[in-house]
Amino acid sequence: MKKLTFSVIGSGWRAEFYARIAAAHPDRFRLSHILCRGEEKAAAIRQKGFPATTDEVDIISAKPDFVVVAVSKGANFAVTCHWLALGFSVLAETPAGCSFEELCALWELSQRGARLAVAEQYFRYPLIAAGLRQVRAGWIGEAHSVTLSLCHDYHAASVIRQMLGMDSGPLRDFTVTASVRDYPVERTDSRFGPVTDGEIVQSGRVTADFVFDNGKRAFYDFDGIQYHTRIRARHIDLRGQRGQWYDTTILYSDETHTPRRIRLTPRLSPALRRWRRRSWRSLRRRGIPSSTWRTPRTSTPSPR
Repeated sequence: MKKLTFSVIGSGWRAEFYARIAAAHPDRFRLSHILCRGEEKAAAIRQKGFPATTDEVDIISAKPDFVVVAVSKGANFAVTCHWLALGFSVLAETPAGCSFEELCALWELSQRGARLAVAEQYFRYPLIAAGLRQVRAGWIGEAHSVTLSLCHDYHAASVIRQMLGMDSGPLRDFTVTASVRDYPVERTDSRFGPVTDGEIVQSGRVTADFVFDNGKRAFYDFDGIQYHTRIRARHIDLRGQRGQWYDTTILYSDETHTPRRIRLTPRLSPALRRWRRRSWRSLRRRGIPSSTWRTPRTSTPSPR
């Protein structure tokens, strides 16, 4: 496999993930630069051992195989178009656009030969991918409704389309009824590790009921703190005429009309297994009890 050179546009939290990927796989990737808006940020990036610049000419001169656009949500579309116009292949972080018009414009660019990929990844998560494989194998029959409390906004839209078998073909018309409410919740986690001071914050919970023109339905439920918390669970409930995908279990009726179940087993890459072990060791060193971060094993009763 050819070793690929890439550059990252943006210097925030997401941008550093790509830098760490290149550092972890030097046989596959070489990071030429991280493009920062100011010298202070560039200096901070260099202190972490990553190459940084404030001049896009350095990136153009490096002639990377592709550039990663990982800037703020509102700037993503314009920055992506800029680098496509310069003739580069672009991997755009999500969301690629903030409006239907922006997404249509990007689609038109791709149809005219622009080399654009969007880093929408949730349907590739090991557990989600394992469930989708079973659904596509036909175990629950045609899926008709889903309740999803897993990921937010555009990620949820992508996963819902995959689960309901609407990930290809024309866009479906739908109606939606939604609400947003703030509720108090204790902070227990963050992007930077566990939080143990007992702080209570207000977190916005969004619920939305989508009814599609083909009769299928999706109920979306997401709490703003849900990605980084130890006290808010995630939930999947996908139903079809022959069975159900419920969190980590597929319940179905086989060809003899006997109720069966499949326990989903994610296919974890060696790199992900190593990352999980490092994370657990870090939590142990901090003295965080294992009961707070290990997912308890639960059993699902067989359908009757």
